[in-house]
Amino acid sequence: MKRDKTYMAKASEVTPDWRVIDATGQTLGRLASRISMTLQGKDKPIYTPHVLTGDYVVVLNASRIRVTGKKLTQKTYYRHSGYIGNMRTFSLRDMLATHPERVIEMAVKGMLPRTKLGRDMLKRLKVYRGDSHPHQAQIKPSPQAEVPSPSTPT
Repeated sequence: MKRDKTYMAKASEVTPDWRVIDATGQTLGRLASRISMTLQGKDKPIYTPHVLTGDYVVVLNASRIRVTGKKLTQKTYYRHSGYIGNMRTFSLRDMLATHPERVIEMAVKGMLPRTKLGRDMLKRLKVYRGDSHPHQAQIKPSPQAEVPSPSTPT
C-alpha cells in the first residue's frame, strides 16, 4: 500500500499574486477577515503555516466601507506617543474622516499572527482611500489600447 506524503511548500517555490479588492459597501470585519485569509495564504492549496504563501492585496475605496450597529460612535481607537499623558483617543467616525486606510489596516493586523511572519504579511497589504493606486503592473489595460484601429494607414 502506497502512502502519499504531506506537501510542505518552500519559500523558493511560492510566487505571490496580486489581488485588487474594492471595499465599496463591504462590511469592515468581513472584509478584514477575507483579506487576512488571503495574506496568510489559507485560500490556496499550498498553504504552509511557517512559509509566507499569501498574496499581495490592494484595497481600493477604503473611505466607502460600511459598519453595522453603533460602531461609528462607540468604537474607539487609541494611540500613545510613549510620553506621560499623551494617549489620544479617536472614534471610528473621526478615523474614517481623516485616515480610512488605518481602519482597514488595524482590523487586518488584529487578525494576523503576532510573529515575524505576521509582520511580513502585513507589509503585503496596500490600502488606498480612492479608486486609484500606483501599482501599474496590477492595472489591466483597456481593450482599445491593445487593438490598433483599422482606419489608420500603416
